[in-house]
Amino acid sequence: MSANLVTVCYIAAIILFILSLGGLSNPESSRRGNLYGMIGMAIAVLATVFGPRVTTGGIAWIVGALLVGGGIGIYLARTVQMTQMPELVAFMHSLVGLAAMVVGFASYIDPGSMFDLVSSAPLSAAEKTIHHVEVYIGILIGAVTLSGSVIAFGKLSGKIGGKPLLLPGRHWLNLAGLIAVIWFGREFMAAQTIPQGMTPLIIMTVIALLFGIHMVMAIGGADMPVVVSMLNSYSGWAAAATGFMLSNDLLIVTGALVGSSGAILSYIMCQAMNRNFISVIAGGFGSAGGTVVKAAGDGEPVGEVIPVSAVETAELLRDARSVIIVPGYGMAVAQAQHTVNDITRHLRDKGVNVRFGIHPVAGRMPGHMNVLLAEAKVPYDIVLEMDEINADFPATDVVMVIGANDIVNPSAQDDPGSPIAGMPVLEVWKGKTSIVMKRSMASGYAGVDNPLFYKENNRMLFGDAKKMLDEVLAALKVG
Repeated sequence: MSANLVTVCYIAAIILFILSLGGLSNPESSRRGNLYGMIGMAIAVLATVFGPRVTTGGIAWIVGALLVGGGIGIYLARTVQMTQMPELVAFMHSLVGLAAMVVGFASYIDPGSMFDLVSSAPLSAAEKTIHHVEVYIGILIGAVTLSGSVIAFGKLSGKIGGKPLLLPGRHWLNLAGLIAVIWFGREFMAAQTIPQGMTPLIIMTVIALLFGIHMVMAIGGADMPVVVSMLNSYSGWAAAATGFMLSNDLLIVTGALVGSSGAILSYIMCQAMNRNFISVIAGGFGSAGGTVVKAAGDGEPVGEVIPVSAVETAELLRDARSVIIVPGYGMAVAQAQHTVNDITRHLRDKGVNVRFGIHPVAGRMPGHMNVLLAEAKVPYDIVLEMDEINADFPATDVVMVIGANDIVNPSAQDDPGSPIAGMPVLEVWKGKTSIVMKRSMASGYAGVDNPLFYKENNRMLFGDAKKMLDEVLAALKVG
């Protein structure tokens, strides 16, 4: 395949990637968007493999790598549950960071990197400087992405607790790390030989790895969806840096698309959560240590928890004219979305106005609940964002909260000392009756107790969400 044909293929792939992002902006067009992305990536890979920069001997290695990677991808796609998708996404981000690091070190020590890929002429002094800057920045971004993504994987999978690690003087530590990175960058650029440059490069890599760990460890569970989108942005910039090192225009553009879209998503989510983006990166939000709801003077919870049965829940739903369902991570864990859809269809057939309220950070990654409901074939037009539905709760007869906690916690509004203070929440307690489905009274991912459970108009339906919803559905059909 000629260089000109490869360029044409790259342009086609870039167009398809842009169309893919456009398709993902709407649930109804998301399948088409994913298809565009798949076709674009297939074109990009084939054009690269059969392009002039890959020798005949190298094709066998690349095809073998594609078969191994593709096999792993197919296996994961068939076996990973929806509840495991957040940690899978975080793990994939770590691989992008690792790739950027490996390519960076390889590009630095490769003697061929000092020659122009087209003319084979030695690089000028300015070109060498630019190449070394590309290597340094690429490894830096890759290392932060790698270690940060590994910690995010641990937190999302439950292997690492959701409570933030707030070290004394953590912001000064971040500043010291930044100064050290700049200093060793100067030493790296001044190095005359590869062995001389390796020392500051390795030290910078260690600092970047530690920074990535510290950055994510300092962020609490309530803000983890922001972390996922932020790491997605980092992985894109790492890919772009890799593209600069390899002089691959497609990788540069694709990485920039992923990096910029991830950054925009992170910013939007921070706005939705009333968080400062820079502050989230610096750490300290979403921390544990919220106060238990106590009565004045006696140290006991305000009011009592009022349990309710599945049959009683069905009666409340049957008598309601308007119902809002608020899904959370518990619904994903129980795989209850299909039963939720069956209940929704049954109630709508009876003339009940059923809608869904979705919080921007429900679940463990952006859009988690939307994907689950779409999988269960819940109509798109009744799935509303928090800002669209919050004003409707006072006129709602029954609000069903399925496995959600932090996103319906009134202490975000009422308790200035709460770790989630200021975070917009779904105001489910304003409904005439709210029903919270949980396995137990355990706190949410942010480690904060929820005053909603003790409100007079709230009922607690304890048990596995799938099992209890099956019983609710059966009781509705009998009635």
